[in-house]
Amino acid sequence: MIRQRTLKNVIRATGVGLHTGEKVYLTLRPAPIDAGIIFRRVDLDPPVEVRAKAENVGDTTLSSTLSVGDVRISTVEHLLSALAGLGIDNAYVDLSAAEVPIMDGSAAPFASILEEAGQIRHPQSRKFLAIRQPVSVIDGEKRVSIIPSRFFRITFDIAFQHPCIALQQRSVKVTSAAFRRDLAPARTFGFLRDVEMLKAAGLARGGSLENAIVVDDEKILNPEGLRFQDEFVRHKILDAIGDLSLIGYPILGHVRAFKAGHDVNHQLVEKILATPESW
Repeated sequence: MIRQRTLKNVIRATGVGLHTGEKVYLTLRPAPIDAGIIFRRVDLDPPVEVRAKAENVGDTTLSSTLSVGDVRISTVEHLLSALAGLGIDNAYVDLSAAEVPIMDGSAAPFASILEEAGQIRHPQSRKFLAIRQPVSVIDGEKRVSIIPSRFFRITFDIAFQHPCIALQQRSVKVTSAAFRRDLAPARTFGFLRDVEMLKAAGLARGGSLENAIVVDDEKILNPEGLRFQDEFVRHKILDAIGDLSLIGYPILGHVRAFKAGHDVNHQLVEKILATPESW
């Protein structure tokens, strides 16, 4: 029997919001059986809880945002990816602001503090969502599908007309070891022209070369270069793990994606949940 897991100890971190630029205090705490992942805006009086579930996804523009009423929590995907990738079923996530800190733009800092916190097993067994029939979403050039599999695997293709990116594909059987080694260090990325436009619109205020890969029309601007030759597609897989975790259960299925992002990832989750005969 595979049992549910939560954190063994409370752990804290501090960072800035990618879009707000605000300093954010993050606290991760153990949670009881079947709690799932629960975000808490502790800067509000009284604090407001927002469950990491598909029905609470309020926006998928630039990042995945959860909301309940007027309360929002944005850029949740990297932390959710780390929690799912390391097999944490139940946890409280306390935040002092409306955005999860971006850290270094990857899930590695979150994975590190989760490992520092340690894990304990609940007596309750873990429930998996096993795909029985294919489900697919097509939105223009973007495509994402899931087919039956004994494991959770993601195969991702990206295509950019840029000499540093071009065509990249990677397929990963998602295990805790593979996540920590092959996916967690992969950073988010953006184009310089888009970063300038976002900052002019009051977004990406916390963005810098310290928390994102930035490319101009010809080259990578980060002086240290890439962590992996195919870091771009690895980060897309990292994002997808976080987005798909909002289905509420660990998945047994093979996800195949082409040019996908937060929007179609969420559409796939919604379509799966709307077709119970598929799982």
